Amino acid sequence: MAMHLGPNAGDEELLTTINTTPLVDVMLVLLIIFLITIPVVTTSVKVELPHEVQQPRQTQPDNLILSVNAQGQAYVYDSPVRSNADLIQQLKTFAEKKPQPEVQIRGDANTDFEAVGRVLYAAQVAGLTKVRFVTDPQGAAAQAPQGK
Repeated sequence: MAMHLGPNAGDEELLTTINTTPLVDVMLVLLIIFLITIPVVTTSVKVELPHEVQQPRQTQPDNLILSVNAQGQAYVYDSPVRSNADLIQQLKTFAEKKPQPEVQIRGDANTDFEAVGRVLYAAQVAGLTKVRFVTDPQGAAAQAPQGK
């Protein structure tokens, strides 16, 4: 008995290529499934999100400026505040004015959130209602790391 592994004259040739037709069919079915399910997943509760508006604010004489430096020291205008109770007492005098002044909180970028939170809490306890945080959008763009 002899064994011959090569093609004979009447035998078909051996296919050595990959048939990609079933793979394409499966990929098209998966694509259709994803196209149908993605809109269902991405839409949830309809919410109108606020739009960002940058308005340059002019400091007016009746605005109250509270600053917090990098060490966490609070300032009313340019004078340092000794304690949180002292800050609340000073802010209560501003809260009694009619109309109330706008409070502008200027927190150093390197300070702890806790220090700015104490100033915000003091304004809330004193009864001040118009509070804004002052930022520097040009400084943030200048300090952004440059890509290589």
